[in-house]
Amino acid sequence: MRTTIALATALTTGAALPALAQDCPIKVGILHSLSGTMAISETTLKDTVEMLVDQQNEAGGLLGCELEAVVVDPASDWPLFAEKARELISVHEVDVIFGNWTSVSRKSVLPVIEELNGLLFYPVQYEGEESSKNVFYTGAAPNQQAIPATDYFLEELGIEKFALLGTDYVYPRTTNNILEAYLKDKGIAEEDIFVNYTPFGHSDWSKIVADVVALGADGKKVGVISTINGDANIGFYKELAAAGISAEDIPVVAFSVGEEELSGLDTSNLVGHLAAWNYFQSAETEANAGFIETWKARMGENRVTNDPMEAHYIGFNMWVNAVEQAGTAEVDAVRTAMYGQEFANLTGGTAVMLPNHHLAKPVLIGEITAEGQFDIVSQTAEVPGDAWTDFLPESAVLTSDWKDLGCGMYNTETETCVQMLSNY
Repeated sequence: MRTTIALATALTTGAALPALAQDCPIKVGILHSLSGTMAISETTLKDTVEMLVDQQNEAGGLLGCELEAVVVDPASDWPLFAEKARELISVHEVDVIFGNWTSVSRKSVLPVIEELNGLLFYPVQYEGEESSKNVFYTGAAPNQQAIPATDYFLEELGIEKFALLGTDYVYPRTTNNILEAYLKDKGIAEEDIFVNYTPFGHSDWSKIVADVVALGADGKKVGVISTINGDANIGFYKELAAAGISAEDIPVVAFSVGEEELSGLDTSNLVGHLAAWNYFQSAETEANAGFIETWKARMGENRVTNDPMEAHYIGFNMWVNAVEQAGTAEVDAVRTAMYGQEFANLTGGTAVMLPNHHLAKPVLIGEITAEGQFDIVSQTAEVPGDAWTDFLPESAVLTSDWKDLGCGMYNTETETCVQMLSNY
């Protein structure tokens, strides 16, 4: 049974207790796959949120309450994510959910948390083209990862032909639609853009890698932009190595490969390939050193940190501060208190929560090292996350502002709020 604690002590003059009170414990839902194809990436995020909950309890809890982590396993089954989200809110009565990796899982959860007025912190890079009042997107939007990575290929590496390789679901397809439009705007011919999608867990990469190699038969420099997710990355990089392809021959920049994914690979043949994120373990800051030390002390010396972990770290601490500011964990009050929240990131800057429910974050590009880490070769100042891309005509006229406009899909030309469909 959850107990109720008043948020302030009655004045000794006999004033009544305040009407606002908080049920204890405050429950934190964790919605990450612990089995199936995405477990390679998501299990670490479950461990991260549990660590953050324990740290908060050691610091005295929140509003006089202990935090309780409630863990479920949606098992890389996209419809099951919706069922587990409903269970967390309706059965376990959680106050907030930290979860999801793939966009297809988030799309599955979206109508449930909107119906039940839940609150989701989503920690992974995604395709944008969405803005829900019930979601805070603490991972990167395309303008904070995909576009800067493409610019790096064009401007720093002189890439002339692009292979856009992705897992077959909404994030890679939408991101690649944006990138195709962006590349054409930059003067890249349509015939110099090769797009391919494979299922989750795909393992036979020989023909696809051969097709990528053939793309450069005319001598033009080829680069791969990878939105491959989950354990399919293992087979892809192994096939690259088996084909004798180095980063100098055909560089790969990945959006879903971080330190955790590399820990399961022989990286000796991957040196020089790239990833674009907003955080790398190799960032040399005092805050990051402390975070890594705490993580390894808890989980073991061999456990690495990665970008979505930092996104949960930022999101969780912003949520804590918003709850304290609101004086309650109630969703509507916390949402209002989230706008403008600031929290120091682990790479030396400050993350800011914007009215469009996205963060301002730096963009980092790293080269894979033989040790399975990343040598940071490029880092920007904080870039504000954009919910709606400027590179698709139907989205360029849209903006999101939940603070002042109360709308996530505001048409700046018609000055009207459009209703976003949950299965957009």
